[in-house]
Amino acid sequence: MSASDAQQAAPASGVSAGLVSLVGAGPGDPELLTMKAVRRLAEAHVVLYDTLVPLEVLALAPRASCFCVGKRAGGRGVPQPTINRLLISLANRGKRVVRLKCGDPFVLGRGGEEAMAVASAGIRVDIVPGITTAIAAPALAGIPVTHRGLSSGFVVISGHAEDAYLRTIASIAPGSLTLVILMGIATKRALVARLLGCGWDAATPAAVLLAASTPRAFTWTGPLVELAAVSLEACGNDPGTIVIGPVIGIRASLVAPHQAMARPMSVADRRAESVKATNGPNA
Repeated sequence: MSASDAQQAAPASGVSAGLVSLVGAGPGDPELLTMKAVRRLAEAHVVLYDTLVPLEVLALAPRASCFCVGKRAGGRGVPQPTINRLLISLANRGKRVVRLKCGDPFVLGRGGEEAMAVASAGIRVDIVPGITTAIAAPALAGIPVTHRGLSSGFVVISGHAEDAYLRTIASIAPGSLTLVILMGIATKRALVARLLGCGWDAATPAAVLLAASTPRAFTWTGPLVELAAVSLEACGNDPGTIVIGPVIGIRASLVAPHQAMARPMSVADRRAESVKATNGPNA
């Protein structure tokens, strides 16, 4: 359904302003939502959700009208000013509105912009943090973003455009911190070139983590220099996280050998595996 449908879902009734909740959906697994997030979804009249939010999470809002307002690579989707107007318009009709965002609303999710727009319109807004994919995806793959003796901190950057990350990586001493990159799968070749140009060792461990916390989860690990050329076409359009740093070596102690050597399946095979995980081995 369209953004205009969302506005029509809640006709004006003269009631007092409602509530807008910015809710973090976490990395994808509904079991990783907070209790407050589940409660806000159960109470919602309208849910405006990101493209990558799974249907299993939307099912936690049985009373709500749900509308996708997310964006994908290339800027396609509902413009941010339109999302802000929808939140305000629906709340002014007395609705409990959930803006359901992947990961955490305030980690590269433009949640701050939405919260400010709603608050400036005199509407109540509450923030329900979620588990950011920047930490959850590595953790679920057996990679801690910090580890004594290896890394005392980490930096999270957006990899979708050079002007979004270049100044940050140029300010970091190569290898001094764990680097976590969201929205960087499509630009990984340019990212690697920039890091090598900034003095990062070509042998620095790197990892690509796709569809974290879902049955389609896939992990690739290897040296930084090989990251640029690794093919992920078989994995479709699943969201991905890139991690760079020596902490990736911890994974070998936590993951079984056959998992560590996994290769991407075709999209059809991965879909079949997802069905089996949902319906059982006889599906």
